[in-house]
Amino acid sequence: MALKITIKGKVHGVGYRVKLINIALEYGIERFSVFNTLSNDKESVLVLIDAPKEVLEVFKERIKIEKPEKAIIEAIEFEEYHYAVPPIERCMQAFQMEHWGKAIPIMLNMVEKQDLMIQKLEETREELGRKIDLTREELGKKIEMTREELGSKIESISEKLEETNTKLELLRSDFRDYLESNMNELNARISRIEDALRRAGIM
Repeated sequence: MALKITIKGKVHGVGYRVKLINIALEYGIERFSVFNTLSNDKESVLVLIDAPKEVLEVFKERIKIEKPEKAIIEAIEFEEYHYAVPPIERCMQAFQMEHWGKAIPIMLNMVEKQDLMIQKLEETREELGRKIDLTREELGKKIEMTREELGSKIESISEKLEETNTKLELLRSDFRDYLESNMNELNARISRIEDALRRAGIM
């Protein structure tokens, strides 16, 4: 016995077909097809099922009380179906192909984004390399300038030290001359005092 079931409401993109296929597999239904469609511009899931009457009754009761979490059901319609129902394997293959059809553009888009990311990463790496080279060059220039400036300051300090040493040497020389001159004068005075004391008979 074949049956056509139409489920209306918010039933697309909520996993409804997967749930119905799993129920059909649970009862060993061999002839089964399910697909999304529109009925008066409203979302619908159309089910074609060919199975013994008792299995159909159980299936009908199951779909009346079970639904995907995000599905909103407005109506479920049952009517006899007088045409051949394809094997459930064909339905599963079509469902798989549909999802591959959706997945391939997403994967291609991901690959394209990955290529763009790799390209940007390479550009960033090159730019970073250029900046590092510039930084090294600038740092090298600054080090060289600092070295030259430091060398110049060291030379200036050395010159000032030499000048200071020269002045100190001159001061030492002047002080030595001053001491020698005073010592000579002092010795001369002492000699004169000693002569005077001798003449006076004191010594």
